[in-house]
Amino acid sequence: MGYIATDDGTQIFFKDWGPADGPVILLSHGWPLNSDAWEATALHFAAQGFRAIAHDRRGHGKSSQTWSGNEMDTYADDLAALIEHLDLSEIVLVGHSTGGGEIAHYVGRHGSSRVSKVVLVSAVPPMMVKTDDNPHGAPIETFDGIRAGEAANRSQLYRDLADGPFFGNNRTGEVPQGTRDAFWLQGLASGTRNAYECIAAFSATDFRPDLAKIDVPTLIIHGDDDQIVPFDISGRLSAELVPNAQLLVYEGGAHGLPDTERQRLHADLLRFIRS
Repeated sequence: MGYIATDDGTQIFFKDWGPADGPVILLSHGWPLNSDAWEATALHFAAQGFRAIAHDRRGHGKSSQTWSGNEMDTYADDLAALIEHLDLSEIVLVGHSTGGGEIAHYVGRHGSSRVSKVVLVSAVPPMMVKTDDNPHGAPIETFDGIRAGEAANRSQLYRDLADGPFFGNNRTGEVPQGTRDAFWLQGLASGTRNAYECIAAFSATDFRPDLAKIDVPTLIIHGDDDQIVPFDISGRLSAELVPNAQLLVYEGGAHGLPDTERQRLHADLLRFIRS
């Protein structure tokens, strides 16, 4: 575990687990979480001989709570700084939710010379908000509502998301309290300005040009009952835009697949990586 400093002095925290000479899997987390969201996956792959790396996006977790840079260009550049600092190559990039947008935008801005494969899990691309040229998106009022919750009482917002749609607990009532508490706790570890501005970053960024530039094998995994990033406006369309992408649809799957479908996700990731 350690920190790197970006060009603007931001401290980016990262975890680096497993053998230093193992194949690299780099895990990018969702909003408003941090690298802790990927701990079970990082531990699993490190035990399989991989070098598992996960970072806290600026403004989240243990990274600097910056006033500026809370948008996708800077997120992608921060990721590039981490990759270059550690001199990583042949990376399997795995991004959940907002993290899927981050890794897609990294490839769009910095290319794939250091990347071997890409995995988008419940990811926000191609573009979440509805616009004239993106009629499949969700109305802006959806994201205004999240912003209003963040501004009014973000602790309650995170509790409501965890207890309800994020893990699909409103469907089953079976998600453990500890899983829901971990989401709430990680959310409160983010900076409130950072989390607020990240809502625009994940919802209004147009990732369609980035997806078209992905030229490495790509796996897209999405639940068809994702209430946070609905499959029909995200995973389904991304699979059409990434050349030769593979698509796995988890029937009845919620948004928080790294927790709710952990064993299946790990098996599917390993199968894809080794294919």
